[in-house]
Amino acid sequence: MDEVVKIVNDIKAGNIKPIYFLMGEESYYIDKLSDYIEDTILTEEEKGFNQTVLYGRDVTIEDIVSTAKRYPMMADRQVVIVKEAQELSRTIEKLESYAENPMPSTVLVMAYKYKTLDKRKKVTKTLAKNGLVFESKKLYENQVGEWIKRVLAGKKFNIEAKATAMLVEFLGTDLSKINNELEKLQVILPKGSTITAHDIEENIGFSKDFNVFELRKAIGERNQLKAYTIAENFAQNPKDNPMVMTTALVFSFFIQLLKYHGLKDKNPKIAAPILGVSPFFMKDYDVAIRNYPMRKVSQVVASLREIDVKSKGVGANALSNADLLKEMLYKIFN
Repeated sequence: MDEVVKIVNDIKAGNIKPIYFLMGEESYYIDKLSDYIEDTILTEEEKGFNQTVLYGRDVTIEDIVSTAKRYPMMADRQVVIVKEAQELSRTIEKLESYAENPMPSTVLVMAYKYKTLDKRKKVTKTLAKNGLVFESKKLYENQVGEWIKRVLAGKKFNIEAKATAMLVEFLGTDLSKINNELEKLQVILPKGSTITAHDIEENIGFSKDFNVFELRKAIGERNQLKAYTIAENFAQNPKDNPMVMTTALVFSFFIQLLKYHGLKDKNPKIAAPILGVSPFFMKDYDVAIRNYPMRKVSQVVASLREIDVKSKGVGANALSNADLLKEMLYKIFN
């Protein structure tokens, strides 16, 4: 995020590169930077003749170079943005000759999503030398909560720890999806608000009572009544609660418990990053390791592997999701 801020500040200060090669697994910052360049470098009057948006699936590297070599009309610069540039991955090295001597009056933006160039190759080194190469890396799950807080703080909002956990639980590490949901909440709620679990449930559609997060907590507490109640709700709403995802998230919970059992120092500040969770939730893991000794956790992990195979239709054609959920909980609790 700091690197993104620096790039934006450099552009604001007039330090504009002739090439921006934006690559990486996380598309959020690639989109943000390319959108910022598209919106700000040229005035509205200049854009008509001097701003071109191309799509990787529709053009060749030769087309891009030809466009980039044009001179601007009645403006100091032209901007050429290539979206979905990863579609050109097989021929991307042909960009090297242009990168060696880019047009100083052109700003070429390559939005190369979900992939990266080999940094050892000459094309990458040349792009970095004469332009800018930015790699947008996926955040780890335990980093997303802090990212959510920083984004919201910049918009004058706060968020409860449980609400943050719900977003990460259901949307994973996809920053674009998370940002879309946060923007919905920012429209609905007044500035200065603290986003709560109730806000998430009411406006995004996650149930604060019937979700995998609460199922894992119930399992950790060995609260069988609550766990079976949630499982029944899941069985009635299979589209919202796919069995494969439920199994995967319960499995990851027990893998975390295995790691936690193995830690000598169980200080929340040390253990939480290792487990990939917020320190706020470490008390739930303290309860769970008391209820599930290491031998039992190992047995549960083995059982969950079997359930996962069955949930994918292998050797369990006659079992419904409801039956699989009951079998999963029976093996966990017994």
